[in-house]
Amino acid sequence: MEMSKLNPDFIIIGGGSAGCILANRLTDKTTHNVLLIEAGPKDKNPWIHIPIGYGKNFRNPKINWMFETEPGEKWVKNRVPTPRGKVIGGSSSINGMVYMRGNPDDYNHWQQLGNVGWGFDDVLPYFKKSQNQQRGEDNYHGTGGALWVSDPAEMHPIAEAFINAGIEAGYDFNPDFNGLSQDGFGPIQWTTKNGRRSSAATAYLNPAKSRNNLSVISNGLVHKIIFDDRKAVGVEYEYSGQKFLVYAKKEIILSAGAIQSPQILQLSGIGKAEHLKRIGIPVIADLSGVGENLQDHVNAPLLYKTKFSFTANKLYHDPLRKIKEGLKYLFFRKGMLAMGACYAGGYLAVQPESANPDIQALLLLFSTEDLGGVPHKFDGITINVALMRPESRGFIKVKSANVSTAPIIQPNYLESKKDRDTLVAGMQEIRKIMRKSALKDIILSEYSPSSEIKSDNDCLNFIRHRARTSYHPVGTCKMGQDRMAVVDERLRVTKMSSLRVVDASIMPTITSGNTNAPTIMIAEKAADMILLDYRD
Repeated sequence: MEMSKLNPDFIIIGGGSAGCILANRLTDKTTHNVLLIEAGPKDKNPWIHIPIGYGKNFRNPKINWMFETEPGEKWVKNRVPTPRGKVIGGSSSINGMVYMRGNPDDYNHWQQLGNVGWGFDDVLPYFKKSQNQQRGEDNYHGTGGALWVSDPAEMHPIAEAFINAGIEAGYDFNPDFNGLSQDGFGPIQWTTKNGRRSSAATAYLNPAKSRNNLSVISNGLVHKIIFDDRKAVGVEYEYSGQKFLVYAKKEIILSAGAIQSPQILQLSGIGKAEHLKRIGIPVIADLSGVGENLQDHVNAPLLYKTKFSFTANKLYHDPLRKIKEGLKYLFFRKGMLAMGACYAGGYLAVQPESANPDIQALLLLFSTEDLGGVPHKFDGITINVALMRPESRGFIKVKSANVSTAPIIQPNYLESKKDRDTLVAGMQEIRKIMRKSALKDIILSEYSPSSEIKSDNDCLNFIRHRARTSYHPVGTCKMGQDRMAVVDERLRVTKMSSLRVVDASIMPTITSGNTNAPTIMIAEKAADMILLDYRD
């Protein structure tokens, strides 16, 4: 940190996926001075960059906020781990590296809600701009971008069998879930480059670090935004136990993610006035939508014992396999150490009225009782059956004025009956697919749920106790024009000036798939809007 350089035009709060992109784009070929403040450390941990290391970092409090949800009142009653990156690169430094754009109709729906400029035709150029697609450029993909999008260096036999089982069940083979159609079963692409993670930090921030107009503070915990009336003018943050104030000439950009962007707004006095007063935070603006509209992809994890010994379970427990795979990775950047979270997946519509897939099923080549825990000693796999377009809505709410106190995270998973019906139907359909002949030489037995669980009610009861999340929280500072909207279509905070939110929290509705690629798109589009507003 060079204190002499802290005279910024823009202050970006959060060095995650969106923050790294904004830092790059706002300092490229401009005279804008930018300060990026990240609460976590630099991304020096080597397991950040080795793809399979996401499993090690799932419960690493040095680079992970280690959040948990509150128990639901009726349905998902357990606390669900909600990891978020606390490191340069944010969650893009600890996630499973799945590259998934979502369904074109997700974005057309955003536009139908009144968010002009956010339809699929508007956002597709930003997906393409961000990409360096291994397969080359076409109508849906770009090359020459900062973010590497790659195929696995070698396909796994279990992944091939899973895809074939989906085809055997009557679904289409889909070679590209980010192409013409989302339906069907097929391979997954990862944000990796030559067998190493391509995070927002390595792709966007590292190339910009040497610029004289960019300053980066890691381990800087933002306490609140400072206002002059309703104009955002500065930031109070803590570094090495001391508090600092820094002021922006033009704008404060909040990119702390769907959990901490609303948290920081509330700590700064922007939120539901009644709640802020109750916990002793002076109210700057009564904005009741802050922290509301929380959405996530809840899933039912299906665990299977396999006859096939080449799973990550075996890698974890077999010292000789560790040596073999380590050498394979060291010399060739191949093997299980180069593995993202999943090799293959399926998108399917299980409700008759669904125009688009409402279920995502992803194959994970390991099994554990709890994600981030020790893999089983038997060879096993997991199929995460995730609900794509939940109707249930939750909230984020600060407990106190202390920034170090984790906020209340209440997702209200499965409060909607349609959510319950759809996830149960998806679970039952995937269980049928796993019994297809294409997998008969792979699957030894169904481990969890057991084969004794057969009825829909049995499945629902299983989900109530075993549900997980896909770690895709969004929507808590939603974009729109209604009374619960927090930002407008240019991501400016309602009722305020010189303040924007740029991250997954602005999504009015969740996308149908993993949310890192859409977050990167949002930041690319936001950077263009900001540069247009402040042309040199």
